[in-house]
This record gives sequence, C-alpha cells and structure tokens, in this order.
Amino acid sequence: MSHVAPLANGLRTDHPVPGLPFFDDSHLPLDDGPEAIEAVGRNQGQGMWGRFDKNRTDGGWRAFTTDPLNHTLGWAVRYHPEHGRTVLLLSDGDTSSLHTDWNGEPLLFRAGGYWWNGTTWFRPGQVWDPVAQDYERRKARAAVTVSAADMLDGRAHPDLAYIGKVAAFDPDAPRPDNWLDYLALWAQHHQEREGALPLEQCVIDVSSPELTAAQLLGAPEMAELGGITASTLRAYISRGNSEVPLPQATVGGRDQWARAVAQDWVEARKRSYDGVGEAMSAGDRDSLSPGAAEVRDRFAADFQHALYDRPDVRKRWVLRHRNKESVDQIAGELAWSVAASLDQIVPTAHLGHTVQAAVLHEFAETVEMFTDENAGEEHPKWWHLNLTPSVGKMLDWYVRCFPSEAYATIGEIQRQAHTTWNMPAADTLRALRSALDLDGKLTKQQRETYFALLEPHEDVD
Repeated sequence: MSHVAPLANGLRTDHPVPGLPFFDDSHLPLDDGPEAIEAVGRNQGQGMWGRFDKNRTDGGWRAFTTDPLNHTLGWAVRYHPEHGRTVLLLSDGDTSSLHTDWNGEPLLFRAGGYWWNGTTWFRPGQVWDPVAQDYERRKARAAVTVSAADMLDGRAHPDLAYIGKVAAFDPDAPRPDNWLDYLALWAQHHQEREGALPLEQCVIDVSSPELTAAQLLGAPEMAELGGITASTLRAYISRGNSEVPLPQATVGGRDQWARAVAQDWVEARKRSYDGVGEAMSAGDRDSLSPGAAEVRDRFAADFQHALYDRPDVRKRWVLRHRNKESVDQIAGELAWSVAASLDQIVPTAHLGHTVQAAVLHEFAETVEMFTDENAGEEHPKWWHLNLTPSVGKMLDWYVRCFPSEAYATIGEIQRQAHTTWNMPAADTLRALRSALDLDGKLTKQQRETYFALLEPHEDVD
C-alpha cells in the first residue's frame, strides 16, 4: 500500500496523475535508460542520490534520482515495455519509498492506493498473506480504467495552462482548479513525441462503484467501523501511522475513505499482532490471554495461601514485622513457588518432543546438503552439523530450566540420529554442544558438567 504523495507530473509521463500540475523534465535522460537516470544523482554531490532496478516480472524497470537543479526534489520513473512510463516529481525523501512500492506488478497508484498492473485494478494492499509474503491482492469491484482520451472532449483550453519549471517550484502553491486545461496542454506535447503512447492507452484514473460518493466514509464512520474514536483515528493519521490507509477522496477539506478500503483496514487490524492479542484476551479483567490468565489465577491462589492462610506468615503483616529481612524472606518464598511450578506453566513433555523434532529437522537439512560429500564414505564426517540460533537458544533454555527432561530428549535425539543416518552419538553431542556454546546462556562449567553426563563411554561399541 503506497503512502507516497507525488507533487507533480513530469511532462513526458504517459500516465498523468489527476489534479497534479505538469513540470518540465527535459533535463532528465528519460530516453537513455534507467542507468542514465540513476547517474544523474548517484555520487554527484552531497545530498544527491540515484538508483535503478529491473522489474523481472514484466521486463520493465524503475529508477529515481535527486533533481540536479533542486536537491529537495526528486524524480521517480516506472517503465513498462507495453504500457509506457510514469514520471513523477516528489520530495526527494519520498523517491526511494515509491521506488519500493513499484517493485513487482504495480504500475500506477490512484485514488489513495488503488493500483493497476496493466490489466486489473486492485484495492490498497492491507491484509497480509503469510504464504505469499505480500499483501493480499483484492480486486476493485467492476473497475473501469479512465484514459486521457476519455477525459479530453475538446472543451479544454490548453492556453490557460502552463508547464512549470523545477527551479521555480513552490511546494505551497495550490493545485490547479482547471486541471483539464493542463491535461489538454500535456496532450499536445505528448502527441508531438515520436512513438508516443496513444491517448486511449494513457491511464488517468480508475472508476469503480467502490469509489462513488455513496460508498465514502468520513473519519467518524471510519473510526466507528474500526472500534476506535474519531480522535484516535486522527491521532494515528497525524503521527503518520502507516497502517491507516490513504483517503480515497477529500471533500470539503475532509478525508473520505471507500467503505471497501475501510473494511479491509478493519480486517487488517483484527489480524495484526495487537488485534490477535485483543481477540484472545476479550473478557479477561486484565486483558490477559487465556494461558496468562490461568497462570495469574494459579499464583493468586498460591500467594493467597502463602501470605494469609498460614498463621506463621500472616503475623508478619503486623507493623513491627515489616522489615527488609522479613520482606526478603517472603519474596524468596513467593519466587520459589513460581520456579517450582514452572513445569505447570510450560508443558515440558510436549516441549521436549517439539525441541527434538526441530533439532532432527535441522540435522536432516544439513545431511541432505552434504550428501554428495559423504557419498561412499564408510565413516562419514559430521563436522557440518549445526542448529540455527533459534533452535539452539530453545534447546539451551530447555536444558537450563528442565535439565532432567532435556537429558531424556537429547538421548532420544541421539538414538534417532543414529537410527536414521548411522550418526555416532558423540558427533550428535558435539553438534548440540557447539550450538549451546554459540547461542546458549549456560556457563562453560555448566555445559561441561552437563554434557559429561551425556557422553557415551569409550568402551561402548
């Protein structure tokens, strides 16, 4: 979902953004390829930058550069071999963001983040797809592409418009009210270009039932849909919270969102990290998750018993017994109660099976990776066995907190590694110990003591 707001259209763009003025871009080497655009700003001086990247999916490219005349401004270009190019003037700090937004399929952004891939219009991406590792692509309903030819009906007056100069750019200047006159002037210049894209293929905007006035919501309705107050929503917007979608329109100076976009936003909030936590803690007096609430209730009962039900402890509430030594003793007893109950907080049996499966899975990946190297070896070398930091840290935590249970789990790992790959127990232990050396919190002495108990006897075949 793009949050970049362009400032103006480049005169040689094929797809003007409606409402924005046009600025002269003749000082940019647009026809010389992305490398030339990058070179305008890259390593050309302090405060200047440029970059280009190929778009493998469509054979096009995208590039950006700091404007050589005004370093507070920058240009971003998106080229597609069939659909032409978009040339936009932006604040220099926004060029890299738009460059990133253009990665992949998006060619154009309109109406507060609606995007077009050359054939189809999609709503702003908000709901994350963990499989695709991208936002879900949700089509805009009954969307119609509005071209330059659709908007130019012969009634515009290009002589009432002008092409701006970057050197004289005024960021506070209002947008032109007579934008169709500006579009007509752009069209005159556009049609003079050799090989220019036909006006019927120059995309200006998108039309969809989702974007009609009847489907637009103001901030109060948007906030109510999201279960927050309008003031909270406005605070999110003022802080630049990127999770709030851009408005699809501004009516009378007030932001308006398409209902479909607002509903996607609500769904994204519910599926977010905080949203899932809120859903699972609904109804709890302290907004705790079910598991955390169970732990709280258990220790509330334990502490009640320890602090009040036992007469020898209850007498310490008398004022003369309220001293540091007494408090330290009670605090120690409460802490012991928590530590001794750790196995009732963490399902150790299931955790052991999980750690075992994770270790063997990573062993399997390593074995497969080095299959060719060990092929034909009577005694394969196992020096390459390793664990990722996450698995190593989890094994270390298991050993530190549940050493006896971990002992049995490591024994089972040794057995399965030997059964599956004929891996010597000593090599398995060496790999596990190495992982704990790198990523664990056990001291060197603790590791040596623990693994000494696991080492097979030298006389064992």
